[in-house]
Amino acid sequence: MVLQARAQEVAVDFGPQQEAMDAYLKAGEQRAAELGNRGPIRFDSDGCLSADIVEAYWRCGFYIFTGVLNGDELSDIEADLNTALARMPVTEGADVDALGRPALTVDCEAPTAFWARPLSDPLGGTEIAEGRHPAKMYEPSAAVDAPEKEIYMVLGSLQFSEACLRVYGHPQLLQVAAAINGEDFTPFNEALFIKRPGLGSSVAWHQDGVTHWDSPDWDQGTHGFNFMAQLYGCTAANGLWVVPGSHKLGRVDIKAMVAAAGTDRLPEAVPMICAPGDVCINNRQTLHGSFANTTADTRLTVNFGFHRRSAVLNVTAGGVHNARSTYDAARIHERARLIAYAIDARRQRFPHETPYVYQPFAGLEDDYRWNADARATLKDYNLLDLSI
Repeated sequence: MVLQARAQEVAVDFGPQQEAMDAYLKAGEQRAAELGNRGPIRFDSDGCLSADIVEAYWRCGFYIFTGVLNGDELSDIEADLNTALARMPVTEGADVDALGRPALTVDCEAPTAFWARPLSDPLGGTEIAEGRHPAKMYEPSAAVDAPEKEIYMVLGSLQFSEACLRVYGHPQLLQVAAAINGEDFTPFNEALFIKRPGLGSSVAWHQDGVTHWDSPDWDQGTHGFNFMAQLYGCTAANGLWVVPGSHKLGRVDIKAMVAAAGTDRLPEAVPMICAPGDVCINNRQTLHGSFANTTADTRLTVNFGFHRRSAVLNVTAGGVHNARSTYDAARIHERARLIAYAIDARRQRFPHETPYVYQPFAGLEDDYRWNADARATLKDYNLLDLSI
């Protein structure tokens, strides 16, 4: 698998639904442009995230930060991920890559590479991930020469890419995380989402949280958020779609919404439209999903999420991204060491930046220097994901 921003030719589409899809994409772009939830990361004179950004995030459930990653960093990510993806199993279940070398992921205990048929919906209408994708998406027909299956997601991605680890330690993004979830915020998990031209599968409409929905202290931020850094940018056709404000509604009846619409093209939804280097923040409680990628454009999303500490401390959860367990303070500290490593890895690559000070590790920086020994400890780190 080789990443490139755009393929020269893609000969697939939505068939009998293409005209309706074209109209839907255009209308969604217009609705998205009216939300007022995009722009550079800005802080006020006291170092607080600008009030208008905070307002727009909580109003819409997502915000698009423009121009966060520069060209050098994007080149680092692309090179790193092309190397990593070339080392993935040549087919699902294989032990070797396309060159016959021992493949990445095959000796991992934690879940890592996920496969799907080109342009399919691997999750909709199944009981996977506790059944949180209840409605099936439309599946266009793939080209006759398409591979049988395609990797669409890689979990535990920081162990495979130092460039992604450095994004995880971005000082402004971590400052945003503190503004939304408090200075003692905790990790959630990290992933790569891959939608290659004419092959990328859909992700059925869903809300990410599986716990706390009936908790008396539930609110619009209980299940945290994901950052989504875009390597090549994304369009209405290959990007994520979100129903604005749905993070405030509690658990919604997705099947009923799709039935009422008579289609998987939910009329309230809007697309995230990004340029290369933009980073979206998306509330995990929003209703969101994406369509199969029949376009000539690649979407590669570097995904990483954070929680409020109060939402995970001493909570028994898991079962989707990791084994069910209780997240005590020691578990949270062990998982959060990746933030400390990421901050130091970024400091080494971008010495002109002022590193973020992660308060739970303040004063412990010398214990978490990024080097070969630290890198060796990352294998299967996502067994300790904090999934709620």
